[in-house]
Amino acid sequence: MALTSIITVNFHQTEVTIALLKSISKSYTAKNVEVLIVDNGADKNQELIFHPHFNNIKYIQSKENLGFAGGNNLGLKQAKGDYIFLLNNDTEIPAGCIEAMIAEMEANDKIGLLSPLLLYYDQKDLIQYAGYTSMNYVTARNENIGSFEKNTGQYDNQTYETGFCHGAAMMCRKTDLLKAGLMDESYFLYYEELDWCEKFKSIGKQIWFTGNTYVYHKESISVGKESAIKTYFMTRNRMLFIRKNTSWLNTILFVLYYTFLAMPKTILALLVGKNSHLAKWAFKGLLWNYTHTKSSKILGFKIK
Repeated sequence: MALTSIITVNFHQTEVTIALLKSISKSYTAKNVEVLIVDNGADKNQELIFHPHFNNIKYIQSKENLGFAGGNNLGLKQAKGDYIFLLNNDTEIPAGCIEAMIAEMEANDKIGLLSPLLLYYDQKDLIQYAGYTSMNYVTARNENIGSFEKNTGQYDNQTYETGFCHGAAMMCRKTDLLKAGLMDESYFLYYEELDWCEKFKSIGKQIWFTGNTYVYHKESISVGKESAIKTYFMTRNRMLFIRKNTSWLNTILFVLYYTFLAMPKTILALLVGKNSHLAKWAFKGLLWNYTHTKSSKILGFKIK
C-alpha cells in the first residue's frame, strides 16, 4: 500500500486524539501510514504523550490557535504520503478503511476529494453523512444525504459523485493537492472544507462519497453541539463562502436573501427559544461580512 499521511488537529483534547491513534494502530504500521498531529493552541509540547500510541508520528506544535483550516494546513505542508487522509481527532477508523479509500481513488482518477460513510460514535447504527446534494448558491442551502437514517447497509458498495465532502474525514492525492492548494485560513472554523471542494473542482476534479468503508464520528466534541463559537462561524462563513465562490450577481442575490429573510428568522427563533444567548453571535457573524473583506483572517479569536 502506498504511504498515507493521516492529518489530525488536536485542540486541548489529548485523550480524544489518543483514542484515534489507538484505532489507527490496530490495523496500520509505520510502513504504510504516518500520522501528523497538529497540536493547535498548545502552550506546552505534548509529543511524548502521543508517541506511545502509534509508531510513526510527526508532532507539530502551534502555540497559536490557527483554527481547523490553519491547523490542517500545517500538516498538509509536511505530509509525505502519496495519499493524504484528513481525520478529525474526534473520529475512529475500522480495519481496512484506508485501503478501501485508496482503492476507490485508484479506480477513478476523476476523484479529487473522497469521504466515507460517517456513523455516530455514540449510536453506531445511525448515519451522519452519506454525501451532500448540490448546493443552491443563491440560498447556500443543500441537503445531507442519509442524515439520521438507521444504517441497514443501504449505502454498502455504493460510490458516487456528491456535492461536497465532509470535513471529519476526507482523502486526496498529494499530486492533486499541489494543484488545488491549501485550505483557506480566512474561514478559521466551518465551511473551509466546502471551499476546499470548490478548489478541487476548479482544477477539473470531482467530489465523491463511498459507502465501502466508514468512520465513527463523535459529533461536535470540540465546540459543543450548540455554542457561541459554532453559531458565530456558521453564520459568518455561510456568507463568506458565497462571496468567495460565486459571481457578483449571485452574491448580491444571496446577501439580500440572507440579510433580510434568513437571518431575521434565525435570530428571532434564537431569541424566543432556549438559546437566546446565541442570538448576538448570529448577528455578529452576519455583521462581520459587512465590515471585512473576503480575504480577512481571524487572528487569536476568542468568544467573550
